[in-house]
Amino acid sequence: MSKFKTEDKIQIVLRYLEGNESFGKIEEEVRVSKTIISGWVRLYEQHGMEAFIKSYTNYSGEFKLNVLNYMNETGTSSYDTAAIFNISSPGMVRNWRKAFETGGIDALQSKKKGRPSMKKVSKINKEQQLPVEGSIEALRAENDRLRMENAYFKKVERFSSRTGKITNKIKAQVIFELKHKFDVVEIVKVADIPRSTYYYWEKRLNNEDKYAKVKEAIAAIYHEHKGRYGYRRITKELEKKNIYHDPKTINRLMNEMGLKCEVRMKKYRSYRGSVGKVAPNILNRDFRAGKMNEKWVTDVTEFHLFGEKRYLSPVLDLCNGEIIAYKVMNRPVYSLVGDMLEEAIKKIKPDDEVILHSDQGWHYQMSKYQNKLKEHGIRQSMSRKGNCLDNAVIENFFGLLKSELLYLQEFESMEHFERELEEYIYYYNHKRMKAKLKDLSPVEYRTQVLKAA
Repeated sequence: MSKFKTEDKIQIVLRYLEGNESFGKIEEEVRVSKTIISGWVRLYEQHGMEAFIKSYTNYSGEFKLNVLNYMNETGTSSYDTAAIFNISSPGMVRNWRKAFETGGIDALQSKKKGRPSMKKVSKINKEQQLPVEGSIEALRAENDRLRMENAYFKKVERFSSRTGKITNKIKAQVIFELKHKFDVVEIVKVADIPRSTYYYWEKRLNNEDKYAKVKEAIAAIYHEHKGRYGYRRITKELEKKNIYHDPKTINRLMNEMGLKCEVRMKKYRSYRGSVGKVAPNILNRDFRAGKMNEKWVTDVTEFHLFGEKRYLSPVLDLCNGEIIAYKVMNRPVYSLVGDMLEEAIKKIKPDDEVILHSDQGWHYQMSKYQNKLKEHGIRQSMSRKGNCLDNAVIENFFGLLKSELLYLQEFESMEHFERELEEYIYYYNHKRMKAKLKDLSPVEYRTQVLKAA
């Protein structure tokens, strides 16, 4: 933990929990990274004020092994695990995991403290002496150290996620990327490799990279799509720019760059038993459609942020996967579905015969919803109860939406999230390529392919 006093940490935590201030705003004022503040919040939520009063603990090998077993069994992150077990630093948990992977159980045993080496204070320059504990310089130095550790372990995890191993090359690569921000000597200590090893790899990393321009193009595409594209889609985007490489090569380069596609949440369930009339399953998992306004699918999903909830009700056309209408509300009332249906109906042409498929949610069983469908000649189809495969396409859209938006970025407020949600649906319709649409977006496919047919 940093050298902040206990009351300072608690005050910062309460500012976030009770004052509705974002991590970003607090970070600017107190000059502590969002990751550290988030760790304090987790500790406070799990253990209250005692989490910050705890004295130094020499953790036993058995305790460390129990912590690592818990992580493996539950899939919790190092940050959440540190909070649950009241461990002062998530970096400590990651070090235990690294030690266990390389040296087994023996590596988790506490090492005996030897006699520290003696150094003549007279030979140390005044500039090199440690700042007085509690001083502004000490706080800054501690904050810089925590920022450095956080940056290092974050990048190491990304670089090693594919291989599952943390090699000296990966460590050197991370140090090489961070050396313009932090002192190399200090990062090498965090990486726990000899300085000579780092400089050996640095020399090799400095050699001319024949893939430099390809990596530049990969990074541009990756960031344009906000980390939503994996190596297959990026390979296809590169081909549009006349850059041709095997997908395996692109995958390897992305691993070297620490770029990977991110990832999926519990779905809102609107089923309340038999409320009205249930329709037959006309769609019957036949998700093929030769033209627009032939087969539609719909459902409702829930988002929970900032102590509030939002519900999204979209209609997706199975011909090109386009979201043709949607509605967002703070309660799952009938108008959530009713208003969305009104918008979708505007897309129907006189000779269209539409099937609209949904689950057996109470909205879709209501007589006014079903009467509206009959009024416009829309045939209603419903999934069998408890079988999500019958509505797999809209479920897949919700999975993409949450992995590519909800879990990929931070939001300052619910209003900010709603703006980003609107922007994502536009992006999904107009820019996001789909392999089954000949690598075009839904709108591009509708305007280029279907119009020409």
